[in-house]
Amino acid sequence: MTAHHKHHHTHTHAHSGHDHNHHSPADQNKQGLAFACAIVLNTAFVIVEFSYGFIANSTALMADAGHNLSDVLGLILAWGAAILSRRLPNARYTYGLRSTSIMAAIINAMFLLMASGAIAWEAIHRFSQPPLVAGLTVTVVAGIGIVINGLSAWLFVKGSKNDLNIRGAYLHMAADAVVSLGVVVAGIAMLYSDWYWLDPVISLVIVLVIIISTWGLLRESMQLALVAVPAHIDVSEVATYLRQCEGVTDIHDLHVWGLSTTESALTTHLVMPAGYPGDTYIDVIVKTLKERYAIQHCTLQVEQGTTHHACALHANNVAQTH
Repeated sequence: MTAHHKHHHTHTHAHSGHDHNHHSPADQNKQGLAFACAIVLNTAFVIVEFSYGFIANSTALMADAGHNLSDVLGLILAWGAAILSRRLPNARYTYGLRSTSIMAAIINAMFLLMASGAIAWEAIHRFSQPPLVAGLTVTVVAGIGIVINGLSAWLFVKGSKNDLNIRGAYLHMAADAVVSLGVVVAGIAMLYSDWYWLDPVISLVIVLVIIISTWGLLRESMQLALVAVPAHIDVSEVATYLRQCEGVTDIHDLHVWGLSTTESALTTHLVMPAGYPGDTYIDVIVKTLKERYAIQHCTLQVEQGTTHHACALHANNVAQTH
């Protein structure tokens, strides 16, 4: 006797119970406006900051401008990914383009790390012979930077709580505000002393701030790209819940992964000797997985357990098929 199989696909999305759900159209519009404002503000500031950094002979200002430029590129990437991730599925991309948000988070982190390397290289070269730096110009321009970066970070505070892609944008802006504060301190110190070596020192501190803030983003986005269980989901808890569902004697082939920086998917086989329990029963499981564990896309396969099924991905079953 062959096992009775039933696939149940759901693509409905809950808007209650957990934050890791789709943004409403109003939220999406606000998010788009936040990206547009931050990109315009930061592009204008990059041009001003680099020009004055060149005039004042300050590596710290030029380094900060370079960092801001990488953030503008990062913001454009993150915004593009946020738009693409809302594209509807088609015959080729059956999940839509949700995973572009994961790619954007990785590229964003890479951008920042590359910018850090360039800043550090220039700063180290300046240690041997610190040039004269116009402290007042540095202080005023970096002060404007604190305001612009602080405002940009504030625009992304709400979205950063439950979207890794938006968190990347938020982290960049927040790091920039801290960096600008450091440059202000150095500028004031250089105004009242001959400590021009402070300029490259602050540049290296900037690098350290960027690396620390970026590392977590890179690690988490890489894990999502490698189809890891998203950080907010405890897979053992999910397995325990499924096993204690009425009529379920065992589960296997449980897989949980991130479809995007905000959505997760699950597939599993439920062993139910009494057979398929009906759509309402499955709907309850799907709803619970969505609201309790923030898993929006579930595929549940029901088996009676009359034939042997083992996951082909497990070490002892590599040679076997289902």
